[in-house]
Amino acid sequence: MQDRYGIDQYVRSIPDFPEKGIIFRDITSVIQNAEGLKKSIDGMIESLKDVEFDVVIGPESRGFIFGMPVAYALEKGFVPVRKKGKLPCETIEMEYELEYGTAVVEMHKDAIKPGDKVVIIDDLVATGGTIEAIIKMVESLGGEVVKVQFLMELAGLNGREKLKGYEMDSLLIYDGK
Repeated sequence: MQDRYGIDQYVRSIPDFPEKGIIFRDITSVIQNAEGLKKSIDGMIESLKDVEFDVVIGPESRGFIFGMPVAYALEKGFVPVRKKGKLPCETIEMEYELEYGTAVVEMHKDAIKPGDKVVIIDDLVATGGTIEAIIKMVESLGGEVVKVQFLMELAGLNGREKLKGYEMDSLLIYDGK
């Protein structure tokens, strides 16, 4: 395990959830604790200090939790990526694979302008499928993903491999699944 900001002490680890042999890493215990939340947001801000970018994207729903305060603190706009059917204006969508089936995410078509430099922030990278779909949407609109930032990474699920070619950082990396 790698933990640069002392965040692991706030993560509730639940064995055998959702199935036997899996350790569920719960972020609610991190954000319920004022110090855990502050360390998480401050760590992400620190990780982005030398990155030039225009906008933060956060996927529903936990990407909102971490992406919005980072965007606010760094005086950047925030673009939500939501599940299909939740956004009111014209959207762009991307289907991606889940462990059992597929899902669709979408964002407003006018949210990213050609040339925009984008940072994507989420709570956790596991297989990387959601973020890969978001990257494809950003690039199809002419944006450039300059960094992908996570609170936690489950290295045993190889999400980093799926996102190779993009600068990626995780404040807390667990070796397993």
